[in-house]
Amino acid sequence: MLGSFLTPAYSLLFPMAEPIRLSKLMSERGLCSRRKADVLRGLAPAGRLDIDSQGLLVFTQDGRIAKHLIGADSEIEKEYLVRVAGSLDERNLARLNHGLTLDGAKLKPAKVSWQNQDQLRFILKEGKKRQIRRMCEMVGLKVLGLKRVRIGKVMLGDLPEGQWRYLREDERF
Repeated sequence: MLGSFLTPAYSLLFPMAEPIRLSKLMSERGLCSRRKADVLRGLAPAGRLDIDSQGLLVFTQDGRIAKHLIGADSEIEKEYLVRVAGSLDERNLARLNHGLTLDGAKLKPAKVSWQNQDQLRFILKEGKKRQIRRMCEMVGLKVLGLKRVRIGKVMLGDLPEGQWRYLREDERF
């Protein structure tokens, strides 16, 4: 399995619209020492978050891991908690799960359920540009907040914003 011999880092960072150098960003923000920043050199994000979103990002030096996580044929689940405003009936909830088309293409089936009265849980196996926000708009919901909490078996947990850690031995994609 990919990742069984690699230890990519993952990080919760402030999303940016332009490419970033993780080592430079971390040292500039005082999140790690210059020496520790050198360890992070060459890491690139495997995926992205919209500017208005927050949560888990995976960084790796291995393109095979990035492709495994975000490639067109990826089957890796990404889980999001989405705070919404508006009402959602059963028919539109069913549409969110398996009935929407974006940019002329049918979306892969999703798992969408209510987490509480104003928050949905989305589990996706693809990540089109602003997909969750656009899906919600199509059924009359307004997204107030969006946070990625899981990629594959790797959970965000209680990792503070702006911090990072290496994957544990038991965490694989």
